[in-house]
Amino acid sequence: MKKQEVIICRNLSEDLSQAISDNPHDKLFLLVDEHTSILCKPLIDNLPCMQGAIEIKIGAEDVHKTLETLAYVWKSLSDQGATRHSLMINLGGGMVTDLGGFAASTFKRGISYINIPTTLLAMVDASVGGKTGINFNGLKNEIGVFSPAESVLIDAEFLKSLDSANLLSGYAEMLKHGLISTTAHWAELLNFDMDRIDYKALQALVAQSVQIKENIVEQDPFEKGIRKALNLGHTVGHAFESLALETNRPVLHGYAVAWGMVCELYFSHLKVGFPKDKLRQTIQFIKEHYGVMTFDCKQYDRLYEFMTHDKKNNAGIINFTLLGGIGDIRINQSANKEEIMDMLDFYRESMGC
Repeated sequence: MKKQEVIICRNLSEDLSQAISDNPHDKLFLLVDEHTSILCKPLIDNLPCMQGAIEIKIGAEDVHKTLETLAYVWKSLSDQGATRHSLMINLGGGMVTDLGGFAASTFKRGISYINIPTTLLAMVDASVGGKTGINFNGLKNEIGVFSPAESVLIDAEFLKSLDSANLLSGYAEMLKHGLISTTAHWAELLNFDMDRIDYKALQALVAQSVQIKENIVEQDPFEKGIRKALNLGHTVGHAFESLALETNRPVLHGYAVAWGMVCELYFSHLKVGFPKDKLRQTIQFIKEHYGVMTFDCKQYDRLYEFMTHDKKNNAGIINFTLLGGIGDIRINQSANKEEIMDMLDFYRESMGC
């Protein structure tokens, strides 16, 4: 898989102009959602490099990350005369970059695309690493391909339009990157002031976070080995997310991952000796900033069933990424049903639900 270029922007106009000129094209398309069309598009709308771009607008939020929306994007490209030599820019959060990347990668067997992530989650997770896709049959990211963008442009200026909940959603993935890297970076993340945000300092933290993910993806682009480290918190987190969708109380992805990390760090402590003090500190940070998703023991079996559908599983065995310590990554760890029920019990006790 080719390596995508990640650009930490110093001058958005110059950096975007260069990225577009590096990809010769006959037509330029801009994919936005109902939110980014209003809040983010004005930052690039009047740039000379964007003149003549054809806008495709889709619904916002994860509920639109569907086959129907994907078909709408394909049809829009087709109706507007896109060819294999066209270029698409995805301006939005993870839903837009995931779905837009998948649409571009499959239309006429693939056209080039550029990601401009506008949420913190998309900057540090969804838009980097080449994963694209849609939700299907009630399951997160069930259909998709590995297909990296030509380039990803990251500019903290877009984050100024983001509410606190969406900033925290992205920050959960940054916290995960801290846990799989170094104690110093993990501590730096726990101590960052999320109430009075210094966007310049945040962009520097984002750059570190992206570098951690890029280093892992470069070693293992198709998630056969060490890239599974990036799944910390996601086995349980995706189950929480799916249950929330099913019960009509959707939650932001990063919140689900944060709650998933509570379970999986506890299991890490039991199974591979993750330090108790680091477990307590991380859980305290998550409780303070992310609150709690409530559920009862009657829903344990449904959560377990969602975990059995996880893409990381092999031969019916539910697969986890655990930590022996910060930066001490243990991939391909399994848990039986009893151990998973114990994790859920711990979550409800420690989070007070």
